[in-house]
Amino acid sequence: MTVTATSVDESDQVTPPTAPASLGARLVRLVPAAAAALFGVLLYVSFPPRPLWWLALPAFAGFGWVLRGRGWKAGLGLGYLFGLGFLLPLLVWTGVEVGPGPWLALVAIEAIFVALVGAGVAAVSKLPGWPVWAAAVWIAGEAARARVPFSGFPWGKIAFGQADGVFLPLAAVGGTPVLGFAVVLCGFGLYEVVRLLMERRRTQVVRRSAAAVALLSVAVPVVGAVAARPLVSDKAEDGTVTVAAIQGNVPRAGLDFNAQRRAVLDYHVRETERLAAEVKAGKVAQPDFVLWPENSSDVDPFANPDAAAVIDRAAKAIGVPISVGGVVERDGKLYNEQILWDPVKGPTDTYDKRQIQPFGEYLPLRSLIGAINSEWTSMVRQDFSRGSKPGVFTMDGAKVGLVTCYEAAFDWAVRSEVTDGAQMISVPSNNATFDRSEMTYQQLAMSRVRAVEHSRTVTVPVTSGVSAIIMPDGRITQKTGMFVADSLVQKVPLRSSQTPATRLGILPEIALVLVAAGGLGWAIGAGVRRRRAGDV
Repeated sequence: MTVTATSVDESDQVTPPTAPASLGARLVRLVPAAAAALFGVLLYVSFPPRPLWWLALPAFAGFGWVLRGRGWKAGLGLGYLFGLGFLLPLLVWTGVEVGPGPWLALVAIEAIFVALVGAGVAAVSKLPGWPVWAAAVWIAGEAARARVPFSGFPWGKIAFGQADGVFLPLAAVGGTPVLGFAVVLCGFGLYEVVRLLMERRRTQVVRRSAAAVALLSVAVPVVGAVAARPLVSDKAEDGTVTVAAIQGNVPRAGLDFNAQRRAVLDYHVRETERLAAEVKAGKVAQPDFVLWPENSSDVDPFANPDAAAVIDRAAKAIGVPISVGGVVERDGKLYNEQILWDPVKGPTDTYDKRQIQPFGEYLPLRSLIGAINSEWTSMVRQDFSRGSKPGVFTMDGAKVGLVTCYEAAFDWAVRSEVTDGAQMISVPSNNATFDRSEMTYQQLAMSRVRAVEHSRTVTVPVTSGVSAIIMPDGRITQKTGMFVADSLVQKVPLRSSQTPATRLGILPEIALVLVAAGGLGWAIGAGVRRRRAGDV
């Protein structure tokens, strides 16, 4: 009997089923995702109204721990979760009056930028000196988010969480990009120091170059901030002026405050007349000029003689010029306008808001959005038009730059007023639509950063709070409560010198974007070379 050997194809063999992963193993795989979201929440907690600016450092240290050594796809997902953890609570105020739909849509879109940053950080994390490249990638992501879509949305820039921090003087060096870069670099560097210490304990060996980069990543931002301190000053260069900021309050919070437009105007007239009475009684110093907030006269004074009459009455009562925030229709177009109202001559100058707010002051993709939800289109029945020129009012000889509300978030909008000659800045705002949310405190922190960035006094007159007077060194010297009628009167310094940040403008941001591009290019090239070597 002959036995013939037969070969068995491996494909015909039966493979035993893989045992399902244990619950513990599955939970371990979820740790990076959960950690990314939690570190994003930690970053949110570092923002105003909490003075916990230093929490940004462990937040970015944790983000670095989650991303280092991973592939770009994992970085994309983990970055998105970090973005959601950060932006969901930070921007919750956007849904206060319109419901969760717009809030969730905004966060979902903005978190995409953080996801792309996560992919970039993961890619450069394999490079020598990775904290530098990674911090530059974050700033590149902020630069993109500040420009697209719909002219950008810079809210949540890391710099805006640092108004109380030791890094703040760096705003005078290179603006929000340099300030933000320093914070992120220090956070990533902090993680790298801890990682190398643990590695040394395990292997007894650490490359000196890696250790030097890690230590410098922590030390250089701190030393740089200390070295920049002389750039921060509140000394008067062009004399002083006594300024009054009026907060007239609104009948009620919410979107329907617009239905009470005349009442809002009357409130601001009443508060200005009350201040005039106190000045006459010698209780308060006579101001050189008065600043009203955005939307303090949504009744167009050029089309409504009764509105013009009450504004004129307030100006004559206080006896000095008033900057009035109005909604004006001209040639069939709506403008969010600041009007310089003289007690003798009446309206003499205007500034039209240039950076108008999408979905608040104009509705992009109107037909598409209307098809999804017609209620949203009814909220913005007519789009506002953009102004085209900087606004600097000459008020009792002082040059006052106007930055209307949302514009304070945009680097170019503030800088243009200073380069156009502003000796101080006013940020007239209207936060009544956001009730008692954190929005007003976040915006106030932006104004504090701008004060240091350009070394200018900044006044923030707001319809319903918080109004404030901010010195050129970022200190708040006076502020109001929320939803109260009040006025702030103070002698403030005028300054005309320009900080390095003012003179350099966009150049530091361009430089950091180029650093990020260089790091990403290096990482991609190294990856291609590794793959080719593996194929040989």
